[in-house]
Amino acid sequence: MPLAVYILGLSIFAQGTSELMLAGLLPGMAADLGVSIPDAGLLISAFALGMLVGAPLLAVATIRLPRRTVLLSFLAIFALSHVAGALTADYAVLFATRVVGAFVYAGFWAVAAATAIGLVPVNARAKAMSVLAGGLTVATILGLAAGTVIGQHLGWRAAFWAVAGLSALSAIGVLATIPGGRPKTEGAPSVTTELRAIARPRLWLAYGVTALTTGALLATFSYLSPLLTGVTGIDEPWVPAVLALYGAGSLIGITIGGRIGDARPFPLLFTGVVGLVLTSAALALSAEVAVLAIPLIFLLGAFGFGTNPALNARPFALAKNAPTLAAAFNVAAFNVGITVGPWVGGLMISADLGYASVAWTGVAIGVVALAAAALSAALERGGNPLRKTHEVEIRSAA
Repeated sequence: MPLAVYILGLSIFAQGTSELMLAGLLPGMAADLGVSIPDAGLLISAFALGMLVGAPLLAVATIRLPRRTVLLSFLAIFALSHVAGALTADYAVLFATRVVGAFVYAGFWAVAAATAIGLVPVNARAKAMSVLAGGLTVATILGLAAGTVIGQHLGWRAAFWAVAGLSALSAIGVLATIPGGRPKTEGAPSVTTELRAIARPRLWLAYGVTALTTGALLATFSYLSPLLTGVTGIDEPWVPAVLALYGAGSLIGITIGGRIGDARPFPLLFTGVVGLVLTSAALALSAEVAVLAIPLIFLLGAFGFGTNPALNARPFALAKNAPTLAAAFNVAAFNVGITVGPWVGGLMISADLGYASVAWTGVAIGVVALAAAALSAALERGGNPLRKTHEVEIRSAA
């Protein structure tokens, strides 16, 4: 695996830390800014909003520009948005910096994915994408905890400065390892060419699988903390340790998925989604028993993130001539799941169904994801020429 791919994963870690760390900083931010905790929580929604719209818009806007230049520009804007956030005392300004930072982070994801895919053989795409997504997984384990610790001891602004510094270090790595100019194999890419390439129903079905699988995981994950304290009965100081266990499962799952996702994408996808559904159901039934719930949370991360390499790699196989937009809309699909899953779970809680109901929500969404994946697989088996071409490319690359 080229060093540049790991540098891109490091960049995702730096930016993903910002995406996650606010969960541990909200009380201090609310007190410092003079707003309520729910208002401070809207800063998380602001980040999700920027992620949702940023990927496709920036992918289109930068499609003819050299990727290294684009990546460096996005990292610079991301770092500056955090500097501005650390310096401001105005909630509205901070809200705007969160939207801007997420906007360019989404664009970075899309361009970084296309760059990583272009740096590896066809039969290593899922592995390359697992390295990128692994950066976010490590952010779940280390970034969230580190950001929370920094915020508790030095204040939330110090956490923002730390993210800005990590982003600057990542930019140095990008400058040193990512080739300049456009890859020769791409010729002269255009928005029209890429739009034509992604106008395929099977590709959009793949995006649907991505959104549904992500929503099934996030419906449960987003409420793990109150589930653990309010239902399982775990003392609050132990919650970070359990969440770290979830992160460890995520890292193991995405590592295994990256190794087999190129050769067997659909078996990986079916195994991961079925495992996610069964684990969510088991968690809903045993949430009150800590000795059962804690291992299940580990498995939730393992199965949920194990599907990630296949979800990330499939759009490139279905839209070979649209690497940038294929990645951009897949990033948007992930963020649809990130937005909708917690929202539906929140509706269940608001309906006084209890925190265990979010796991049943994950089960329901996961079943729909499984049906969509089965339909996608059936269409592939039905004589999709793209599948045959992809298999020939894998054999020739091997």
